[in-house]
Amino acid sequence: MRVMQFEKPGAPLIMADRPRPEPGPGEVLVRIHACAVCRTDLHVVDGDLTDPKPHVVPGHEVVGTVEALGHGVKQLSEGTRVGVPWLGWTCGECRYCLEGQENLCPEARFTGYTLDGGYGEYLVADARYCFPIPEFYSDAEAAPLLCAGLIGYRCLRMAGEGRRLGLYGFGAAAHILIQVALWQGREIYGFVRPGDEAAKDFARSLGAVWAGDSSEMPPEELDAAILFAPVGDLVPQALRAVRPGGTVVCGGIHMSDIPSFPYDILWREKKVVSVANLTRRDAVEFLELAPKVPVRTSVQTYPLDDANRALSDLRDGNLQGAAVLVP
Repeated sequence: MRVMQFEKPGAPLIMADRPRPEPGPGEVLVRIHACAVCRTDLHVVDGDLTDPKPHVVPGHEVVGTVEALGHGVKQLSEGTRVGVPWLGWTCGECRYCLEGQENLCPEARFTGYTLDGGYGEYLVADARYCFPIPEFYSDAEAAPLLCAGLIGYRCLRMAGEGRRLGLYGFGAAAHILIQVALWQGREIYGFVRPGDEAAKDFARSLGAVWAGDSSEMPPEELDAAILFAPVGDLVPQALRAVRPGGTVVCGGIHMSDIPSFPYDILWREKKVVSVANLTRRDAVEFLELAPKVPVRTSVQTYPLDDANRALSDLRDGNLQGAAVLVP
């Protein structure tokens, strides 16, 4: 099989030929049909996330078909179309796994980081972390749901029930989450890179009541804000924008350092929380919900060989929606 593999931080991925893997006990072999490109992939490739598996194949928004079953797999069958997300394996025995917080498992392994991911033609995945994909979506349309959708959904749950919601960074996750939030009856305020008029127009076209630069204050106090942009400077900015008792949710796995800020902007019971990974409950709930909204994804497809160009387009802010690799 062909894969695009990581060699060293800051270097382009390289095309490589590898033997097709065989599934072990509890695993399945998945033939990949599509894999979305996530900002976390950039953090791996650029070295922000240290200690990836040597020569790892990135990608954790994978859609494909089960082609072979490892010993003991009963919950899936050959021919089932599944999605494979970021959280790829947990121990099942620690306090977090036993208490429904498997996303915090200290032994967790991650697709496209410590496990080989979806920038290729096949991958082996833990059957526990493979989820049937609704027929409503094509392969490319479904791929962004596996991280931009799932992590966005977990962020939304962490943000609470407030009506006015600010989204900082209007990329793949925000363009999915806004649809769910509007379906729930919320108002969305979009924050984009300063001067990015196209992103403002994109946010408004999806139903945002207001869109402005991330340095601006919204016209109304927010009940909560979700930060998808991995920029620590936005945390105090968002704290100033939310009302007393409001919540700021940091949705990225990596963020630049948060600068010091006066206690006054945190006081009056404002909260800053982070989202780590996802749970199987998140995946099941969101993949059942998405077709009901219905969530529509905006995707730009690239051949597998063009993975480096897709990463560059994401890094440079040249995408509206999500990039998707199609082997």
